[in-house]
Amino acid sequence: MSLEKYINPDFTIYKKLIFLLITIAGIAICALLIHIGTKLSYAPNPSGKKRKPTKQEKEVLFFKNFHLNIQLFIEMMISATSVMMFACSYVIVNHVYATVTGQSGRYYGFDQFISTWDNSKDFILLLLICLSCVANTIIDKLIIPLKMPSKEQKASIRMLGMFYVIIILLFLNNTIGDESQYSPVMMYYLGLMIGRFIYFDASFMDFINALKSALYHSPLLIIGLLVSSSLSFLGFKLGYLLERNYYIVGIFYTHLFILVVLFILHNSRVMYLFVRKPKEEPEPLFDEYDEYDDYDDYDEYRK
Repeated sequence: MSLEKYINPDFTIYKKLIFLLITIAGIAICALLIHIGTKLSYAPNPSGKKRKPTKQEKEVLFFKNFHLNIQLFIEMMISATSVMMFACSYVIVNHVYATVTGQSGRYYGFDQFISTWDNSKDFILLLLICLSCVANTIIDKLIIPLKMPSKEQKASIRMLGMFYVIIILLFLNNTIGDESQYSPVMMYYLGLMIGRFIYFDASFMDFINALKSALYHSPLLIIGLLVSSSLSFLGFKLGYLLERNYYIVGIFYTHLFILVVLFILHNSRVMYLFVRKPKEEPEPLFDEYDEYDDYDDYDEYRK
């Protein structure tokens, strides 16, 4: 076993910069698709009244919805990368275990590792899941802080991130056919997704609302899968990523590049240069029936 099994020595700094530029182009296309989708999507009137919003109100709504969708997309990619880190860790540890135990002789110094993996495999997997959640929180709070999404929206998007990784693992499982590597990971996160929908104090309406929220944000899932699959395909095609490590490590590298680009995109506030905040918040339109409210109060006083 060697480090080159998981790290490509030919992936030089120059090639990494090229792949980073390709990733920037891919994320730019994602932002354009989100821009178009936000334009086409229906935005409810903030005043709650059945009237046609003004041009200025439309600009404010578009500004808020666009940057909210961008941050939800970033949240989904953070969650997916954290989940991918767990899947990648499991595959590497399991491969090391299979390599060590598959030899005719025993590797010196691996006795404790073999014993621990045999006796505490499930607890180690649970620990890896917890570490992925911790990594998600650290990135979300400290490295790429996202303030616009609510807690409910973040919870729904994180669940969508799990589903994102399950789709990738299903594709790898059907393409490569190595169920021993990916099936346990899929079962763990499928259980977490079901637990996110159904828990001991949840009602049927809670389940419906969670499902609606996930379906509502499904276009972000499709966009994320398109950009990550395209970048991974280019990485493998150009020889930047290795195919001999179950593909999962190369796909994880792709998501790391995506996170780097999203970090630059979010903290440089580049998107605010393209979709600027309107100069003034729109004043609510005067309702012709509001003037009669004063007369109603006067009538109540006379009674």
